[in-house]
Amino acid sequence: MLTDVPPRNANLDGFLESDRISTLNLPQDGRLLPLAQSIELAMTEGTTVAVRRACVDFLACTSEFYNVQTCGVRVLASRPLRVREHFATELFGDYSPASMLIRVWTRTAVRKEITSFGTFLSTLCHEFCHHLDFQRFGFVDSWHTRGFYERTAALYHHARGTPPKRLFWVSVAGGRWRIDWPRTNRRL
Repeated sequence: MLTDVPPRNANLDGFLESDRISTLNLPQDGRLLPLAQSIELAMTEGTTVAVRRACVDFLACTSEFYNVQTCGVRVLASRPLRVREHFATELFGDYSPASMLIRVWTRTAVRKEITSFGTFLSTLCHEFCHHLDFQRFGFVDSWHTRGFYERTAALYHHARGTPPKRLFWVSVAGGRWRIDWPRTNRRL
């Protein structure tokens, strides 16, 4: 994971604020775990209708907890594959602030295999955190900052019932940061 390049305009303050907010209040009543488990169960059935229903429940609960308007969700089949001259990327999910709609894909782009539950839930939490950036924090944009990735990881691990990981960061060119996965995973 790589952070965005810091903007060079009036949006810099919002970017820096997003980078500073590295924690997220989480519901302590265990409400997210059974909802995440229902998504996992729906994924084993293999129908996007069942997965969408479970995602709607998860998003409604998280939106209620954070006191924000519930966003919509579309659960789609195979991920889009974007091919460039020297690389290819898959789109795991996205969020549209104008329509407050999350789109997530349940199958890999090339082999059309079912996405792993961990990847799917991580993507759903990631896109929901974009929703929170606009609806709760009032950002005019939702950047991929260290703080954003920390908030996303906190929500994911809490919803999944797994121990949180401390993310270790390495500075790279252009004012960007990347996660040092070997160091992050060594701490387990």
